[in-house]
Amino acid sequence: MMKKIFPFLVTIGLIAFAVGCQSTSPETSALAKADTIDTGEQYRLVYHFTPPAQWMNDPNGMVFYDGEYHLFYQHYPDSNVWGPMHWGHAVSEDLVHWEHLPIALYPDSLGYIFSGSAVIDYNNTSGFGTENNPPMIAVFTHHDPVGEAEGRNDYQVQSLANSTDRGRTWTKYQDNPVVKNPGIKDFRDPKVFWYEASQKWVMILAVDDRIHLYESPNLTDWEYMSEFGENSGSHGGVWECPDLFRLTSDSGAEKWVLLLSINPGGPNGGSATQYFVGDFDGKTFTNDNSDDMSLWLDYGKDNYAGVTWSDIPKEDGRRIFLGWMSNWQYGQEVPTYAWRSAMTVPRTLHLVDTEAGLRVASLPTSELEVLRENSVALESATLEGNQEVGSELNQTSSTLELKIDFDLRDATASEVGVKLYNSLDEEVVVGYNLADQEYFVDRSNAGKTDFSDDFPGRFTAERVGGGDTLSMHLFIDVASVELFADNGTTVMSNIFFPNEAFTQVSLFTEGGTTQVIGGEIHDLTGQSVITNK
Repeated sequence: MMKKIFPFLVTIGLIAFAVGCQSTSPETSALAKADTIDTGEQYRLVYHFTPPAQWMNDPNGMVFYDGEYHLFYQHYPDSNVWGPMHWGHAVSEDLVHWEHLPIALYPDSLGYIFSGSAVIDYNNTSGFGTENNPPMIAVFTHHDPVGEAEGRNDYQVQSLANSTDRGRTWTKYQDNPVVKNPGIKDFRDPKVFWYEASQKWVMILAVDDRIHLYESPNLTDWEYMSEFGENSGSHGGVWECPDLFRLTSDSGAEKWVLLLSINPGGPNGGSATQYFVGDFDGKTFTNDNSDDMSLWLDYGKDNYAGVTWSDIPKEDGRRIFLGWMSNWQYGQEVPTYAWRSAMTVPRTLHLVDTEAGLRVASLPTSELEVLRENSVALESATLEGNQEVGSELNQTSSTLELKIDFDLRDATASEVGVKLYNSLDEEVVVGYNLADQEYFVDRSNAGKTDFSDDFPGRFTAERVGGGDTLSMHLFIDVASVELFADNGTTVMSNIFFPNEAFTQVSLFTEGGTTQVIGGEIHDLTGQSVITNK
């Protein structure tokens, strides 16, 4: 049962987890507590997925099989910056608690192992498994660094590997590549799915600033079908990491959603993920919206290259998403050293009806509720000015989930929201501007920012949900905040690096009053959710 508390000052303690590592050992434990801030380990997230050590970027090969969610990821085990790419590997039974496994795929004579996907070939169309033991198939980009250095345009090709022991060991296809490069520099990141209506496999591939679609009966023999995107959406940078899947809207409309990451060209600078809503007939994708419209899955600075899990059971029915929580503008310079990068929390994607049309909403998966340890309810009250007085929550963790609803009907404030702050007067502000009708995250004064001119700033997102009730749902984890506003129709993910832990959280208004309808605060677990094989 929730306790009730008001006003809104909440003080929380900090637990940070560290990694004791050697520069060449990705299997080193991620659980040792930091005894110095020089490693950047005070920023190790607690309930988000992080690599055991060294560099990580795109999530890859996300597939569900035999009770396990598999997460592969772009990984360089010998440095904390990008290098020769491997596929790191972890598994989870609940999307919350993860076990690190040995590296799945290593670079070879064809090149580095770039991004891709994984599926379960239940009908054994590939012939790599049996009827009783269907193979897990990884489809990925081989990136030839020698060809790139020579100035060729055909150094990225698509290849296969298979596993018949639940992803623990892998065999690369002897006739790789399965899709050769026609002479296009950026030709990568295959996402594969089974198209039931035509009984075939479909591959969606990022090609320069558009996508190509291929079909196959067996995962090894592929034929080109169509392309999409030459004149659609945002073209501020290279297209990457596509995904294509079906969703049903609140009103029963069945549509296909195409995810497409872009770098640069995001709405707040750098890398981000756009999406399209339309139809797919087994050959071509058609966009429902005007070609010049750009829709963004997340308006924060730090959600990129995200895709969804394959083979989620039909009885579950969810489309579950995960993204890389960083930005290519500064991802290799952030002040963590023994490890770099984290993933977002897992999110369920929904197709919702709005006044502007069908939009994709993102909500944190229900599995995250298992992290809740202590909870309090916030009662209805009038919030005025910058009042920061009230009762304290004597917690032992800086990990927090906060839900709060504001009534905008009689609001006189210019801005409302949530502040995370410390005794050094550093802060992250997550709020809403009533006049501009936009959400914002301001990390201009959040601590360490001088590693990149692109890091500090106030970042904005137009409100989609509308209505008189403003709903904010925040997940805070040591050095990150993720905002799911208005039932996930506006999402903003941002990282930060304070010089002293943000141990205080408060609600605020600027320039007037706002009625608080109510809310709740959950102290999330102070125990790491990562274990090592």
